[in-house]
Amino acid sequence: MMYKKIIFVLCVAALAASCLKNSSNGNSCPYQPNTINLSAAERTAIDTYIDTNNIDAVKDPSGFYYKIITPGVGSDSMTLCSQIQISYKGQLTNDSIFDQRDNIVYVLGSLLEGWRRGIPLVKKGGEIKLYLPPTFGYGGNDIRDSTGRIVIPANSILKFDVRLTDYTAGN
Repeated sequence: MMYKKIIFVLCVAALAASCLKNSSNGNSCPYQPNTINLSAAERTAIDTYIDTNNIDAVKDPSGFYYKIITPGVGSDSMTLCSQIQISYKGQLTNDSIFDQRDNIVYVLGSLLEGWRRGIPLVKKGGEIKLYLPPTFGYGGNDIRDSTGRIVIPANSILKFDVRLTDYTAGN
């Protein structure tokens, strides 16, 4: 019985050591940049929304829009494996709020494509407003709450107010 426990502990230790070795060589990040091309219809829809509502925002070459409210401070580079602490509010174009959180921690690479691209535009303490076409949000999927009610209709343009409280530089 004791022999099995020792073997188990040695196996766990070997596994942990191999994980540490992988993280030190920079290959531990499972998230990779995505190549996404918006359809002409999505580009037209987000451009029309921004123009019709006279929104003062910068168009990213990939097709989403953003406005930096506060740039934040720091010189660390954020990666897709950076842990980020943010507060945010998500809205539909009719201004209804579908989600709002304070001081929540995520890994950047695990988030919506629009956040993966937009949040690194600010530093610690920075605030940004993101306007995301459907492909950079939830795409063609209805998002439902726990009761089955649709809170984000398929193909919605989304607006997010994001405050980046803190982040790790990542690897």
